[in-house]
Amino acid sequence: MKKLLISAILSFGLIIALQAQQQRFMVFEFMKVESNQTYDFMEFKEFMDKVYQAAINDKRITGWDLWSLQSGADIGEFQYITITYYKDPVSMMNGLEEEDLIRYAMIAHPHLNENQARKRFSDAQSSRDLAQRVYMKEIATTKDSFQFKKGTLASFDMMKAVEGKFEEYEKAEREVFQAIHQSRIDKGLMGSWSLLRTALPFGSEAKTTHLTMNIYKDYLQFFNAQEYEDMESTKEQQMAIEKGLKSRDQKWVYLATLENAIR
Repeated sequence: MKKLLISAILSFGLIIALQAQQQRFMVFEFMKVESNQTYDFMEFKEFMDKVYQAAINDKRITGWDLWSLQSGADIGEFQYITITYYKDPVSMMNGLEEEDLIRYAMIAHPHLNENQARKRFSDAQSSRDLAQRVYMKEIATTKDSFQFKKGTLASFDMMKAVEGKFEEYEKAEREVFQAIHQSRIDKGLMGSWSLLRTALPFGSEAKTTHLTMNIYKDYLQFFNAQEYEDMESTKEQQMAIEKGLKSRDQKWVYLATLENAIR
């Protein structure tokens, strides 16, 4: 009996560990780049691609994306979105300090000494402004094998759950909307979908509490998905959708194209 109990505890611990490994933690940074600084920013982006690859090789992060904004609430507010992926919340909150980036820059670009690497980062500060940073935890995702590559299209839907209805909202996303997106993926109308919750404490004045990432391989798939209507949905499913919509406020929708994904 004692052996069975120990075995059950170990199995439960393994399940918890596996679930923790599957979770993703992400930092979204919304970048503003003036039109006359675009070339400098893209040149710096190519420099940073190798820097982030060095950070991945050192297991400090698990990935990094750069997205160019196509449309949104105010396209003049920012033009690029970066996503840095972490394996756990502690790594995410510690992030990559300037000294880390300098070290990885010298690894990725061995022809640079420390002073030269620092100058590259110093010069880059003038080409971009950080408009907003958001820390997120992935809490639901579809079953898919989508591979991110240049040209991938994403709809970032910024949500604010109605106060007092957080559980109701997340339940609706998992039980109603996730199933809808999974059906679209199975039909080849979508690449991937995931639901993220802010990883930091927030109050009633928070602008965003959740975010959904709707991923498409290209514009053709995106527009086909917009035209698609699930004719098999039942009356009960339609009622569940309407109830789910009432549990949150869709604040903004940003459409963006992937410029590069480092893994």
